[in-house]
Amino acid sequence: MSHATPPTPAPPGPRSLTLPAPLWTESGEVLPEVRIGYETWGRLAPDRSNAVLVLHALTGDSHVAGPAGPGFPTPGWWDGLIGPGRALDTDRWFVVAPNALGGCRGSTGPASPGPGGRAWGSRFPRLTIRDQVAAEVAAADMWGIERWAAVVGGSMGGMRAVEWAVTHPERVGALFLIATTAAAGAEQIAWCSTQLHAIRADPGWAGGDYHDRPASAGPWRGLGLARRIAHITYRSEPELAARFGRERQPGEGPNGRYAVESYLDHHAAKLTARFDAGSYVALTEAMNSHDVGRDRGGVAAALARITAPTVVAAVDSDRLYPPSGQRTLADAIPNAGPLRVVRSAYGHDGFLLELDQVAPLVAELLERAGQADRVGSAEPLERVGRAAATRNTPPNRNTLLDPTVTGR
Repeated sequence: MSHATPPTPAPPGPRSLTLPAPLWTESGEVLPEVRIGYETWGRLAPDRSNAVLVLHALTGDSHVAGPAGPGFPTPGWWDGLIGPGRALDTDRWFVVAPNALGGCRGSTGPASPGPGGRAWGSRFPRLTIRDQVAAEVAAADMWGIERWAAVVGGSMGGMRAVEWAVTHPERVGALFLIATTAAAGAEQIAWCSTQLHAIRADPGWAGGDYHDRPASAGPWRGLGLARRIAHITYRSEPELAARFGRERQPGEGPNGRYAVESYLDHHAAKLTARFDAGSYVALTEAMNSHDVGRDRGGVAAALARITAPTVVAAVDSDRLYPPSGQRTLADAIPNAGPLRVVRSAYGHDGFLLELDQVAPLVAELLERAGQADRVGSAEPLERVGRAAATRNTPPNRNTLLDPTVTGR
């Protein structure tokens, strides 16, 4: 096949693959067909040594970088981290971001067609973080990536990242964890459980079987309330006090909403317009299940399995995942080094907003890992040869990763 004329890049949009085998979950239930939505940036090196896995938080998706567009109603959630000359330099690194199993942006979740053709709804299996990682491992096998140069994640993405490094240490070359924890604690479970009750108390929830109804009849009120609760935990009290105080929303008069109420209403409306309540429930339950030490002799024993050079970072004002949780990670992971602290008034959301502090930590990790010296020169995927065989490897995996092929 001639490559004299490079292919014309296709418009951006969601991409997905179908895993070649059913996925058995930890609950003992099976997903007979699993699709994983994903997006990529950069070019894969011939030896596949420059692939970096980026994992999103609860209501994130695979659209880490770039403007809003087809399939992606919002701009990239870590836009300043990926691109030429940035911390994840796409002239050097090939970045892959999958939508988590259970999500609603290209991956199989409660809104996806289940057996018989109707949405999974209440029949969707209860997932764990380990189930999500198992799906991502199967996807990596399909892509022919035996070892990630680095795995990067914050919040729920950090849960998946640390699970990757504990379960498959030989497949993680470097590890970046921020605003996350080794195991969900009592307060985090309490906040999450309150949000789950808010959704399930909405009559539109219908036991989880609402997907065949008009959107206006679904559990959008419960989802909005859950988002309001969550968003309080994402920010800090000093920031809310400084921004809003006791001020009323302008234009609503002396009996109108407080400004902070309007702020929470705004974020509730944004989420209900783009996210499925069933996915919110499935992913939140998965976060509650998170415990790297389960059936492994405890957290310390599990984290001792990690062999990758690691950077662990905390946001000093994070009240959802306080720095003490990240200190546990940094102290127990053999190659973690000292805990890094991001100074921010924004609370948990600081891991998304303080890119001027986060990006240098990611760049430092990649240099520490020595990947820059070992990465082969990247070539267009059309010229990449066959890598060593892995299980579930299809013949067209180069096409699966070709950034010029979209819309599958």
